[in-house]
Amino acid sequence: NEFGFDYLRDNMAPDLDRMVQRDLNYAIVDEVDSILIDEARTPLIISAPAEESTEKYFKFAELVRRLKENDPATGSGQGDYNIDEKMRAATLTEAGLVKMEKMLGIDNIYAAGGGMSEVHHIEQALKAMALFKRDRDYVVKEGEVIIVDEFTGRLMYGRRYSEGLHQAIEAKEGVQVQRESQTLATITFQNYFRMYAKLAGMTGTAVTEAEEFAKIYKLETVAIPTNKPMIRRDLNDLIYRSENGKFKAVIEEIEERSKAGQPVLVGTISIEKNEILGEMLEREGIKPQILNAKHHEKEASIIAQAGKAGTVTIATNMAGRGVDIILGGSPLDEGEREKVVRLGGLHVIGTERHESRRIDNQLRGRSGRQGDPGSSQFYVSMEDDLMRIFGGDRMKSLMTTLKLPEDMPIANKMVSKSIESAQAKVEGNNFDIRKHLVEYDDVINKHRESIYKRRREILEMAGNPPNPLYPQSSDGAKQGGEIPPTPLIKMGEGGSIRDDGKSLSSTILSMVENEIEQVVIFHTAAENIKDWNLAEIYQVASTIFPVEKKLREDLSNFTEDGGKLDKIKARTAIIEHLIKLAQENYQKLAELAGQAGIIWSEIEKAILIRSIDTLWMEHLDAMDQMRRGIGLRGYGQRDPLVEYKKEAYRMYNELNSLIQKQVVYTIFKVGDIGQFKLAQEDRRPKQFIAPAKEMSQGSSSFSAFKTSSGKQKDNTTINLVKDKVRDSSGRKVGRNDPCPCGAKKPDGTPIKFKHCCGK
Repeated sequence: NEFGFDYLRDNMAPDLDRMVQRDLNYAIVDEVDSILIDEARTPLIISAPAEESTEKYFKFAELVRRLKENDPATGSGQGDYNIDEKMRAATLTEAGLVKMEKMLGIDNIYAAGGGMSEVHHIEQALKAMALFKRDRDYVVKEGEVIIVDEFTGRLMYGRRYSEGLHQAIEAKEGVQVQRESQTLATITFQNYFRMYAKLAGMTGTAVTEAEEFAKIYKLETVAIPTNKPMIRRDLNDLIYRSENGKFKAVIEEIEERSKAGQPVLVGTISIEKNEILGEMLEREGIKPQILNAKHHEKEASIIAQAGKAGTVTIATNMAGRGVDIILGGSPLDEGEREKVVRLGGLHVIGTERHESRRIDNQLRGRSGRQGDPGSSQFYVSMEDDLMRIFGGDRMKSLMTTLKLPEDMPIANKMVSKSIESAQAKVEGNNFDIRKHLVEYDDVINKHRESIYKRRREILEMAGNPPNPLYPQSSDGAKQGGEIPPTPLIKMGEGGSIRDDGKSLSSTILSMVENEIEQVVIFHTAAENIKDWNLAEIYQVASTIFPVEKKLREDLSNFTEDGGKLDKIKARTAIIEHLIKLAQENYQKLAELAGQAGIIWSEIEKAILIRSIDTLWMEHLDAMDQMRRGIGLRGYGQRDPLVEYKKEAYRMYNELNSLIQKQVVYTIFKVGDIGQFKLAQEDRRPKQFIAPAKEMSQGSSSFSAFKTSSGKQKDNTTINLVKDKVRDSSGRKVGRNDPCPCGAKKPDGTPIKFKHCCGK
């Protein structure tokens, strides 16, 4: 997990030196099926606490306790909610909806302005009560709800269910409810590992998932034969009508083998069943070793002795992966080992089938390792979750028709095929979920890659600024003195320089230019030049950077003549005049920042990074909300995935526009520079002089950067953004656009700007 979280943290880092991961070139993943398949349904999320009150969770936990489940056998509809265990969903019936509205005192919880905000809490409280079971899905330890990994049986410290579900479970259990979180960054394992140029892995149980490895990760599965021949005997499954009958048979089998001195490993799916079986054995006078997530600290010692003669070990899936059980116990005793080998080696008993065949194979694989003898057998009942939810009606009706005693097993091909079919259904369902997840995550992954690339470029530019606007620390600064007001640049021909476009200043000024263009084009769209909204242009310009009242007069002068050509020229003149003013203001800010002892690139970087991070976080929330409801468009005969892609494209463009606006409307208002100064304290000597007082409200942005003498130095404007040629609408002409002069080739096709006036 930490590799994925490191990637997310790196893309939240404020500086390059805080980033820890190298380029993603090659990865070799141990237990690759656990990481790329079992974990693939769970996205990695870095979050921060949100502001919502936790009291609501207790309120709704109490309310849903008053509801009763609709009996699925009768289908009477008299209950308050239905449970769909296959889809892990709980929904209110019509009667339950009326009951809940009455308890809340709301006429319609789905009406706008009614109780729509309560729907989310009701759904999560209902799921927490009806679908999530203590000691199966989670444990309560020291006043905290901790998730149990369904595949390994281990406690997942630090992980929480999202969307308020974890809080609903905490309220249900009566422990302290932690605040709901807001997503700061997220990625799935699927998309994280697919970023590696080369990916490989190893596991003992990959063949059953070869199709998924090929489709999702484009990885070919190769089976490598064992070093020594495998001589373990895998016995046919024994199927019982009831769980009680199954457990009786398991107890008898354990008793018989342990008396003979053969070590037995019993696998259970949940902590609850693990403890029930342990109590049943103790009543029969057998003292088993219990291994589950509650006793994980004893894991090493329990596993070390699990192969000792006569030992009975009951374990959850914790003992199912990467565990070597030494016959005869540890340390190795050849006499004890030979004794256990003569008895048939380690016998593995599975008390029920897991929904994944891989997990069953992992349990079986604890026996018969390295050519050792061993045996395995699974016990199944028609009341097990797998058979009850996915087994189908045919098997249930067969068991009822035969009227077998609960402790009499049946074992035939039809029954075994029914179990295999049930597991295949679950695996297919889980594969569809993972495939569905990656299809949707691929959409936001494009956004993620673009934003993170942009963010890294900003950090790289800040770390090695090529732009001459950045005042570098002089020898005086290194010795703890004040940075002298040295010239910031060497002026080129005509009093301006051209920037290479790879600096923070050029990035920000390009945003300013685009924003000014959009504003001017929008307010000069009227056909008649007299209808242009010059007052609004002035107003917007004054909110971007400080302007003089003379600008009103300048804008009017550009629109004195009303001809068509004059209209084009007027629009272009307004845009270029405002850009020139913005550049002059920006130049003064950069120079005065240097005179005040501030590294201007730090301010630029802080504003760019903060804008991107804040708006990216909001974008993730918006995308998540949109995704939750997009499935409803299927009722309108539209493909939800296609609709999701359309909406995502629109929202991504909106995100870029918002980033531009936030940067443009912030950069000229950096009067409160104390925060930027503090950020640089570690990089500068302590005796470096403090900047001037912070800008007072309503004063010029430049006042924050006045030197100790209070004087400001005038400089010639620096044209950091490359001069642009504009077409008749005022928009910039790209290199591959038709030349605005109208030149054409002999065949009549327009000549590109780069081959004509743009040479």
